[in-house]
Order: sequence, then structure tokens, then C-alpha cells
Amino acid sequence: MPRQFFVGGNFKMNPVSRGQKESIIGVLNSADLDSTTEIVIAPPSLYLIPLKDTVRSEIQVSAQNCYYKDSGAFTGEISPAQLVDASIPYVILGHSERRTLFHETSEFIAQKTKAALNAKLKVILCVGETLPEREAGQTAAVVQKQLQAVVDVLQESDWSAVVIAYEPVWAIGTGKVATSAQAQEAHLDIRTFLSQKVSPAVAENTRIIYGGSVTAANCKELSTQLDVDGFLVGGASLKPEFVNIINARRN
Repeated sequence: MPRQFFVGGNFKMNPVSRGQKESIIGVLNSADLDSTTEIVIAPPSLYLIPLKDTVRSEIQVSAQNCYYKDSGAFTGEISPAQLVDASIPYVILGHSERRTLFHETSEFIAQKTKAALNAKLKVILCVGETLPEREAGQTAAVVQKQLQAVVDVLQESDWSAVVIAYEPVWAIGTGKVATSAQAQEAHLDIRTFLSQKVSPAVAENTRIIYGGSVTAANCKELSTQLDVDGFLVGGASLKPEFVNIINARRN
């Protein structure tokens, strides 16, 4: 069965006002969107519930992070149980900003991934290398190490609720973008790794999406690559061009 194209919008710590948030949602609610694409947007946690209640029904909502405990004395955190109770279906875990700015290890991200899946959330799991790692030819090794921590704690059946987002750190918010060939190579490496470490079926069925300065200008070419199953979009998800990215596979 073909893998359904997936486009996620990671708003990060944006927008700064409810008015701007309503403007972004207004564009999406009135747009002609490809009905064959799964669409997920991830606003700051403050906006999760009001956005879920106002965005059109075919657009799903994701948290940008969660902890691995359901409740307790963890100031500033949000739990998988709270997200499920609020009918938030997805969570982003392992984003490079969490890994670098907040020093989250691959093992910690794996722990959170397992907790989220146990709570019946779906996970957008982010992996990717830095520029020095790419220049040293270490892309595959770095990404495989990040994935191995997750493979070690999941059951094969868990992977049906995981979307892997390959995001080269050097391309996030920099305006630089991996070429379509670079993206395809990295995605194929990930699929081969899943086949070897989990199963061929998981490798075939798991969606692997690309993130890193995706725009309306480059999304069409990237979307033609065999192992690119969609995008995780940052800054462009706050702009009207996000509609063009959602519709990248339309003829």
C-alpha cells in the first residue's frame, strides 16, 4: 500500500499573539487543500486546545514536546496523558532544538517516545546531523545512532504510530536546503536501517519526511523523491505558502 503523503507544520515558539494565530488558521481554513495529504500542525502548547477547536476537521493538531511521566512535580512539562485527554493526536519528539538547546539525549528522547506511544499518541520523531557531521561523512552513522536508541525500546507494532522526520540541523532555519538527491540518500539510509533493525514491513510502511528550510519553491522537486514521504515545515508553516507545500504532490 502506498504511504500517505504527510505535511506537518511546526510553529515553534510562534506566533506571539492570538490574533496572528487566528490569521494563520484563517488561511488554512479557507484554502483548497489536497485531500490525499495528511496535514498536522504543531502550535505552542498554549494554543493547542483553542486551535484544535477552530481549525478545519481534516487538519490534525500536534504538541511540540511532552514528558515521559503522566503527572507529578515536573514544572513546565506537559504529559502524554494530558494530551490524550485533550484529544491531541500527535507529538513532536527529538527535534534538534530540543537536542541542542535543551540537551536532550537520544536515550531520553527514546524514553519519551515510548511513553507517548504507550499513551496512544502518534509521534513525529526527528533525527538529523550537524554540518560538521555531514562534512565528515558521518550523516548515516549519526542518524542511525539516534534511531537505535528508539529501536531499543519499541516493539515492532509501535512503529505504525511513528513518522520519522529527517531534519539536517544545518538546513533548519538557515535558508540552506538539502538537495533532492541528498534528501533521498538520507531517507533511503533510514529505510534500510529500519529494514535491518526492525523489519522490512516497518521499513516499507513507515513514513520518512524531510525538514529543513522547506518552501513553496523547493517542495515540488523534493516531493518527487521515492523515499520522501512529506515534510516537516518550520518558518514557512506560518505563511500562506504553507498551502503550496501541503499541495506539493498535486499535478
